[in-house]
Amino acid sequence: MDYQQLIEEVYQEVNDLNLRGTVADYIPELAKVSADRFGMALIDLNGEVYGVGDYQEPFSIQSISKVFTLTMVFHVFRSKLWSRVNVEPSGNPFNSIAQLEYEKGIPRNPFLNAGALVITDALTSKSENPVHSIREFIDELAGQHCVRINEEVMHSELLHAERNTAMAYFLKAYQNFDNDIQEVIRTYVSQCSIEMSCEELAKAFSYLANDGYSLFAKREILNESQSRRVNALMLTCGFYDESGEFAFRVGLPGKSGVGGGVAAVLPGKFSIAVWSPELNEKGNSVKAIKALELLTDKLKFSLF
Repeated sequence: MDYQQLIEEVYQEVNDLNLRGTVADYIPELAKVSADRFGMALIDLNGEVYGVGDYQEPFSIQSISKVFTLTMVFHVFRSKLWSRVNVEPSGNPFNSIAQLEYEKGIPRNPFLNAGALVITDALTSKSENPVHSIREFIDELAGQHCVRINEEVMHSELLHAERNTAMAYFLKAYQNFDNDIQEVIRTYVSQCSIEMSCEELAKAFSYLANDGYSLFAKREILNESQSRRVNALMLTCGFYDESGEFAFRVGLPGKSGVGGGVAAVLPGKFSIAVWSPELNEKGNSVKAIKALELLTDKLKFSLF
Protein backbone atom coordinates (compact mmCIF):
# COMPACT_ATOMS: atom_id res chain seq x y z
CA MET A 1 0.00 0.00 0.00
CA ASP A 2 1.38 3.39 -1.06
CA TYR A 3 0.16 5.43 1.90
CA GLN A 4 1.64 8.68 0.61
CA GLN A 5 -0.23 8.44 -2.67
CA LEU A 6 -3.38 7.41 -0.82
CA ILE A 7 -3.50 10.39 1.53
CA GLU A 8 -2.56 12.81 -1.26
CA GLU A 9 -5.51 11.52 -3.31
CA VAL A 10 -7.85 11.86 -0.34
CA TYR A 11 -6.54 15.34 0.47
CA GLN A 12 -7.13 16.55 -3.10
CA GLU A 13 -10.59 15.02 -3.35
CA VAL A 14 -11.71 16.59 -0.07
CA ASN A 15 -10.35 19.99 -1.13
CA ASP A 16 -12.22 19.73 -4.42
CA LEU A 17 -15.50 19.22 -2.55
CA ASN A 18 -15.14 22.66 -0.90
CA LEU A 19 -16.88 21.49 2.26
CA ARG A 20 -17.74 24.21 4.76
CA GLY A 21 -18.50 24.31 8.44
CA THR A 22 -18.07 26.71 11.35
CA VAL A 23 -14.94 27.25 13.44
CA ALA A 24 -15.63 26.71 17.16
CA ASP A 25 -16.37 30.08 18.76
CA TYR A 26 -17.60 29.19 22.25
CA ILE A 27 -13.91 29.28 23.19
CA PRO A 28 -12.95 32.70 21.77
CA GLU A 29 -9.30 31.84 21.14
CA LEU A 30 -10.30 28.91 18.92
CA ALA A 31 -12.36 31.25 16.75
CA LYS A 32 -9.14 33.01 15.70
CA VAL A 33 -7.78 29.95 13.86
CA SER A 34 -7.71 30.25 10.07
CA ALA A 35 -10.57 28.19 8.65
CA ASP A 36 -8.68 27.03 5.56
CA ARG A 37 -6.10 24.91 7.40
CA PHE A 38 -6.14 21.22 6.45
CA GLY A 39 -3.55 18.51 7.07
CA MET A 40 -3.22 14.73 7.36
CA ALA A 41 -0.49 12.50 8.77
CA LEU A 42 -0.40 8.70 8.76
CA ILE A 43 2.08 6.54 10.71
CA ASP A 44 2.47 2.89 9.79
CA LEU A 45 3.67 0.21 12.19
CA ASN A 46 7.24 0.60 10.96
CA GLY A 47 7.15 4.16 12.27
CA GLU A 48 7.19 5.69 8.77
CA VAL A 49 5.54 9.11 8.47
CA TYR A 50 3.34 10.08 5.54
CA GLY A 51 1.97 13.63 5.48
CA VAL A 52 0.13 16.14 3.31
CA GLY A 53 -1.05 19.71 3.73
CA ASP A 54 -0.67 21.42 7.10
CA TYR A 55 0.30 18.19 8.85
CA GLN A 56 3.20 19.75 10.79
CA GLU A 57 1.29 22.80 12.06
CA PRO A 58 0.27 22.61 15.76
CA PHE A 59 -3.40 22.92 16.67
CA SER A 60 -5.48 22.64 19.84
CA ILE A 61 -6.23 18.94 20.37
CA GLN A 62 -9.05 19.62 22.87
CA SER A 63 -11.05 16.42 23.60
CA ILE A 64 -8.56 14.14 21.85
CA SER A 65 -6.53 14.55 25.07
CA LYS A 66 -9.20 12.48 26.86
CA VAL A 67 -7.81 9.32 25.26
CA PHE A 68 -4.39 9.95 26.80
CA THR A 69 -5.70 10.65 30.32
CA LEU A 70 -7.96 7.58 30.15
CA THR A 71 -4.92 5.51 29.19
CA MET A 72 -2.95 6.94 32.11
CA VAL A 73 -5.48 5.76 34.71
CA PHE A 74 -6.80 2.65 32.95
CA HIS A 75 -4.54 0.08 34.59
CA VAL A 76 -4.06 1.98 37.87
CA PHE A 77 -7.67 1.94 39.06
CA ARG A 78 -8.78 -1.20 37.20
CA SER A 79 -12.39 -2.22 37.96
CA LYS A 80 -12.94 0.66 40.39
CA LEU A 81 -12.75 3.11 37.49
CA TRP A 82 -15.77 1.53 35.79
CA SER A 83 -17.90 1.98 38.89
CA ARG A 84 -17.35 5.74 38.48
CA VAL A 85 -17.90 6.07 34.73
CA ASN A 86 -19.85 3.92 32.29
CA VAL A 87 -18.92 2.77 28.78
CA GLU A 88 -22.15 3.51 26.88
CA PRO A 89 -22.73 5.94 23.99
CA SER A 90 -24.69 8.95 25.15
CA GLY A 91 -26.82 10.16 22.24
CA ASN A 92 -26.65 13.59 23.86
CA PRO A 93 -24.31 16.59 23.49
CA PHE A 94 -20.85 16.19 25.07
CA ASN A 95 -21.60 18.86 27.69
CA SER A 96 -25.07 17.69 28.74
CA ILE A 97 -25.87 18.29 32.40
CA ALA A 98 -29.39 16.82 32.27
CA GLN A 99 -28.14 13.31 31.53
CA LEU A 100 -25.62 13.48 34.37
CA GLU A 101 -28.35 14.36 36.88
CA TYR A 102 -30.75 11.75 35.50
CA GLU A 103 -28.11 9.02 35.89
CA LYS A 104 -27.17 10.07 39.42
CA GLY A 105 -23.67 11.34 38.83
CA ILE A 106 -22.28 8.41 36.81
CA PRO A 107 -21.27 9.75 33.36
CA ARG A 108 -22.21 7.64 30.35
CA ASN A 109 -18.61 7.32 29.09
CA PRO A 110 -15.12 8.77 29.69
CA PHE A 111 -15.19 10.94 26.54
CA LEU A 112 -18.12 13.13 27.56
CA ASN A 113 -17.01 16.21 29.48
CA ALA A 114 -18.43 14.82 32.73
CA GLY A 115 -16.71 11.48 32.18
CA ALA A 116 -13.42 13.17 31.35
CA LEU A 117 -13.70 15.21 34.57
CA VAL A 118 -14.00 11.95 36.53
CA ILE A 119 -10.90 10.62 34.75
CA THR A 120 -9.00 13.85 35.46
CA ASP A 121 -10.09 13.67 39.09
CA ALA A 122 -8.75 10.09 39.27
CA LEU A 123 -5.49 11.22 37.70
CA THR A 124 -5.25 14.06 40.23
CA SER A 125 -5.52 11.49 43.03
CA LYS A 126 -2.63 9.56 41.46
CA SER A 127 -0.24 12.39 40.55
CA GLU A 128 1.19 15.28 42.57
CA ASN A 129 1.53 17.36 39.39
CA PRO A 130 -1.04 15.96 36.90
CA VAL A 131 -0.42 18.55 34.15
CA HIS A 132 3.31 17.75 34.16
CA SER A 133 2.52 14.02 34.15
CA ILE A 134 0.18 14.40 31.15
CA ARG A 135 2.78 16.36 29.19
CA GLU A 136 5.54 13.85 29.95
CA PHE A 137 3.32 10.92 29.05
CA ILE A 138 2.25 12.29 25.65
CA ASP A 139 5.83 13.36 24.86
CA GLU A 140 6.94 9.79 25.55
CA LEU A 141 4.22 8.37 23.29
CA ALA A 142 5.29 10.67 20.45
CA GLY A 143 8.98 9.97 21.03
CA GLN A 144 9.83 13.66 21.21
CA HIS A 145 9.27 16.81 23.26
CA CYS A 146 6.30 18.18 21.37
CA VAL A 147 3.50 18.94 23.84
CA ARG A 148 2.77 22.64 24.14
CA ILE A 149 0.01 24.18 26.25
CA ASN A 150 -1.45 27.25 24.58
CA GLU A 151 -1.79 29.67 27.49
CA GLU A 152 -4.23 31.93 25.61
CA VAL A 153 -6.57 29.02 24.86
CA MET A 154 -6.27 27.78 28.44
CA HIS A 155 -7.17 31.15 29.95
CA SER A 156 -9.98 31.57 27.42
CA GLU A 157 -11.41 28.20 28.46
CA LEU A 158 -11.04 28.98 32.15
CA LEU A 159 -13.06 32.15 31.65
CA HIS A 160 -15.82 30.08 30.06
CA ALA A 161 -15.73 27.01 32.33
CA GLU A 162 -19.08 27.50 34.06
CA ARG A 163 -20.75 24.41 32.57
CA ASN A 164 -17.79 22.13 33.33
CA THR A 165 -17.64 23.53 36.85
CA ALA A 166 -21.35 22.85 37.27
CA MET A 167 -20.78 19.25 36.16
CA ALA A 168 -17.98 18.88 38.70
CA TYR A 169 -20.32 20.04 41.48
CA PHE A 170 -22.95 17.55 40.30
CA LEU A 171 -20.33 14.79 40.44
CA LYS A 172 -19.27 15.94 43.91
CA ALA A 173 -22.89 15.92 45.09
CA TYR A 174 -23.12 12.26 44.06
CA GLN A 175 -19.79 11.38 45.79
CA ASN A 176 -18.08 10.83 42.45
CA PHE A 177 -15.39 13.47 42.82
CA ASP A 178 -12.52 13.37 45.31
CA ASN A 179 -10.33 16.42 44.75
CA ASP A 180 -10.58 20.19 44.78
CA ILE A 181 -12.92 21.20 41.96
CA GLN A 182 -10.94 24.23 40.77
CA GLU A 183 -7.69 22.24 40.74
CA VAL A 184 -9.24 19.50 38.59
CA ILE A 185 -10.91 22.03 36.26
CA ARG A 186 -7.57 23.74 35.74
CA THR A 187 -5.89 20.41 34.91
CA TYR A 188 -8.75 19.49 32.56
CA VAL A 189 -8.58 22.83 30.76
CA SER A 190 -4.79 22.55 30.52
CA GLN A 191 -4.95 19.13 28.88
CA CYS A 192 -7.57 20.37 26.40
CA SER A 193 -5.32 23.34 25.55
CA ILE A 194 -2.46 21.12 24.42
CA GLU A 195 -1.25 21.86 20.91
CA MET A 196 0.20 19.18 18.65
CA SER A 197 0.59 18.68 14.92
CA CYS A 198 -1.05 15.86 12.96
CA GLU A 199 2.32 14.13 12.73
CA GLU A 200 2.95 14.34 16.49
CA LEU A 201 -0.60 13.24 17.29
CA ALA A 202 -0.50 10.27 14.91
CA LYS A 203 2.79 9.18 16.49
CA ALA A 204 1.33 9.47 19.99
CA PHE A 205 -1.72 7.40 18.95
CA SER A 206 0.32 4.60 17.37
CA TYR A 207 0.16 2.36 20.46
CA LEU A 208 -3.57 1.92 19.87
CA ALA A 209 -2.85 0.56 16.38
CA ASN A 210 -0.25 -1.82 17.79
CA ASP A 211 -2.01 -3.75 20.60
CA GLY A 212 -0.86 -1.23 23.19
CA TYR A 213 2.84 -1.18 22.32
CA SER A 214 4.27 2.25 21.46
CA LEU A 215 6.80 2.32 18.64
CA PHE A 216 8.16 5.63 19.86
CA ALA A 217 8.13 5.07 23.64
CA LYS A 218 9.53 1.60 22.92
CA ARG A 219 7.44 -0.04 25.63
CA GLU A 220 4.02 -1.51 26.33
CA ILE A 221 1.59 1.27 27.28
CA LEU A 222 -1.47 -0.95 27.63
CA ASN A 223 -1.76 -4.69 27.33
CA GLU A 224 -3.59 -6.12 24.32
CA SER A 225 -6.91 -6.46 26.14
CA GLN A 226 -6.80 -2.91 27.53
CA SER A 227 -5.85 -1.48 24.14
CA ARG A 228 -8.82 -3.18 22.51
CA ARG A 229 -11.16 -1.79 25.14
CA VAL A 230 -9.93 1.77 24.58
CA ASN A 231 -10.42 1.24 20.84
CA ALA A 232 -13.94 -0.07 21.49
CA LEU A 233 -14.73 3.05 23.50
CA MET A 234 -13.38 5.29 20.73
CA LEU A 235 -15.47 3.49 18.09
CA THR A 236 -18.70 3.75 20.08
CA CYS A 237 -18.21 7.03 21.96
CA GLY A 238 -15.39 9.00 20.34
CA PHE A 239 -17.43 11.45 18.28
CA TYR A 240 -19.98 12.86 20.73
CA ASP A 241 -23.55 12.19 19.57
CA GLU A 242 -22.30 11.51 16.03
CA SER A 243 -20.40 8.36 17.06
CA GLY A 244 -22.85 5.98 15.40
CA GLU A 245 -22.73 7.95 12.17
CA PHE A 246 -18.91 7.91 12.22
CA ALA A 247 -18.82 4.15 12.87
CA PHE A 248 -21.27 3.65 9.99
CA ARG A 249 -19.46 5.90 7.51
CA VAL A 250 -15.82 5.37 8.53
CA GLY A 251 -15.60 2.35 10.82
CA LEU A 252 -12.37 3.24 12.63
CA PRO A 253 -11.79 3.77 16.36
CA GLY A 254 -11.04 7.45 16.82
CA LYS A 255 -11.50 10.63 18.82
CA SER A 256 -12.39 14.12 17.70
CA GLY A 257 -11.89 17.54 19.28
CA VAL A 258 -13.53 20.92 18.71
CA GLY A 259 -10.15 22.29 17.60
CA GLY A 260 -10.90 20.45 14.34
CA GLY A 261 -8.65 17.45 14.90
CA VAL A 262 -9.46 13.76 14.58
CA ALA A 263 -7.09 10.94 15.57
CA ALA A 264 -7.94 7.40 14.51
CA VAL A 265 -6.39 3.96 14.12
CA LEU A 266 -6.73 0.89 11.96
CA PRO A 267 -5.46 -1.78 14.38
CA GLY A 268 -2.57 -3.76 12.98
CA LYS A 269 -1.98 -1.21 10.20
CA PHE A 270 -1.62 2.48 11.09
CA SER A 271 -2.59 5.53 13.12
CA ILE A 272 -3.75 8.72 11.43
CA ALA A 273 -4.49 12.31 12.45
CA VAL A 274 -6.45 14.80 10.35
CA TRP A 275 -7.01 18.47 11.12
CA SER A 276 -9.35 21.07 9.65
CA PRO A 277 -10.95 23.65 11.97
CA GLU A 278 -14.41 24.00 10.41
CA LEU A 279 -16.94 21.87 12.33
CA ASN A 280 -20.38 20.44 11.64
CA GLU A 281 -23.34 20.96 13.99
CA LYS A 282 -22.21 18.03 16.17
CA GLY A 283 -18.76 19.56 16.79
CA ASN A 284 -16.74 17.33 14.45
CA SER A 285 -14.45 18.51 11.65
CA VAL A 286 -16.27 18.46 8.31
CA LYS A 287 -13.16 17.84 6.20
CA ALA A 288 -11.54 15.40 8.63
CA ILE A 289 -14.63 13.18 8.77
CA LYS A 290 -14.94 13.20 4.98
CA ALA A 291 -11.21 12.49 4.55
CA LEU A 292 -11.40 9.42 6.79
CA GLU A 293 -14.54 8.21 5.01
CA LEU A 294 -12.78 8.45 1.64
CA LEU A 295 -9.67 6.81 3.10
CA THR A 296 -11.56 3.74 4.31
CA ASP A 297 -13.47 3.55 1.01
CA LYS A 298 -10.16 3.38 -0.88
CA LEU A 299 -8.49 0.83 1.41
CA LYS A 300 -8.65 -2.85 0.55
CA PHE A 301 -8.83 -3.88 4.22
CA SER A 302 -11.20 -2.95 7.06
CA LEU A 303 -11.57 -3.07 10.82
CA PHE A 304 -14.55 -5.37 10.24
